[in-house]
Amino acid sequence: MGSNSYEKPDFWSKKAFSEGYPARSVYKLQEIDKKFGMIKKDYTVLDLGAAPGSWTTFLLRMMEGSGRVVSCDLNPLSKNVKGDNLVFLQGDLLSADIRNKITELGPYDLVVCDAAPLTTGNRTVDTARSSALVEMAIWYAQAMLKHGGNFVVKIFQSGNQAEMLKLMRGIFTTAKGFKPEACRSESFETYLIGLQKK
Repeated sequence: MGSNSYEKPDFWSKKAFSEGYPARSVYKLQEIDKKFGMIKKDYTVLDLGAAPGSWTTFLLRMMEGSGRVVSCDLNPLSKNVKGDNLVFLQGDLLSADIRNKITELGPYDLVVCDAAPLTTGNRTVDTARSSALVEMAIWYAQAMLKHGGNFVVKIFQSGNQAEMLKLMRGIFTTAKGFKPEACRSESFETYLIGLQKK
């Protein structure tokens, strides 16, 4: 089998490790924030599917000890991801217990979700699993965001991206797709952005 760029660290991976982030995905959120102005210091932010914690780390650094970051994942965050304004919930986002805890800590100014399903290599199966995660994240955004709040979610490019955007346009003033430069060239992931919850 031929090699691909996933097998060795690329520019973004090396940069992430040198700057103390658990993964390269941080630069996707950085680019999204630069373009859409999503993160403010005093925000309460919900990070869905947060492990290993690059997005959580970036949010904590941007907020400089103010506001609050609530992160949730089935897996633990990396050991060096910590902050006085961080609340980490380990568990299933579909469970009533986790949902109730997230609700108690809200409402939120921003909901972000960089979660990806366990991939099989079968694009049809993987995109269907990704879509299910996106639907869950949209539910959280609709239920937990304050009026005027914003939303970012990763999706695998597929036939139902338009359907998800249509759903989001019923919730947000603006909804659009955006692919950051930090995405690997061969990756079929992109991001959906929801601005100004109605």
